[in-house]
Amino acid sequence: MPGTSIDLNADLGEEVTDDAALLAVVTSANVACGYHAGNAAIMRAVCEEAARRGVAVGAQVSYADREGFGRVARDVAPEVLRDQVADQVGTLAEIAGAAGTSVRYLKPHGALYHRVLDDAEQAAAVLAGSGELPVLTMPGQLHDLAGRAGRRTFREGFPDRGYDAAGRLLPRSEAGALLVEADAIVAQAQRLAAEVDSVCLHGDSPGAVGHARAVRAALESAGWHLQPFC
Repeated sequence: MPGTSIDLNADLGEEVTDDAALLAVVTSANVACGYHAGNAAIMRAVCEEAARRGVAVGAQVSYADREGFGRVARDVAPEVLRDQVADQVGTLAEIAGAAGTSVRYLKPHGALYHRVLDDAEQAAAVLAGSGELPVLTMPGQLHDLAGRAGRRTFREGFPDRGYDAAGRLLPRSEAGALLVEADAIVAQAQRLAAEVDSVCLHGDSPGAVGHARAVRAALESAGWHLQPFC
């Protein structure tokens, strides 16, 4: 269980939000690695600003799906997925190193994130392509396989998303899947902080920067120390 510190992460480099403004608020940045969004110039800009602010950089790996923003389910052979993950992590690692920082963790994105909660074969491929990086995810196959392999694992929660009775995120097509009111997002963040290692705000959500500021202020007011989880 977390203690008195908590991490605040967001998806960055996706070309849909104010990366610089979010980097002034969050403590970890999930950087898009080009397969669902982003490019080398954007990765470099995010990594340079993250290094300047002491924000941890993570590889936000995805299926090769720029058209669907990584949110379209794909059936990818394990060896292909392994190599795609390795390519994304390697690209970001090179850029991060040149920017004066490093890739400190792995987090899947979108459809891949949800697939590896239940699909052990796809989860194993993601792990095989990502070296020994710590893993940020929800409970599921990826978390369990990483732990059994001796990888560090960290649990996250989403204050701007609705959950079902099983503790999984509601599909975006369902009512209640997206929380948009700041008060509701802040309240859920405060609840989640006692249960997870990191609280995630989606960078592509409307009002993402304002919501991140409100969440951080509320957590700090409640006595939480904001710092990277790894």
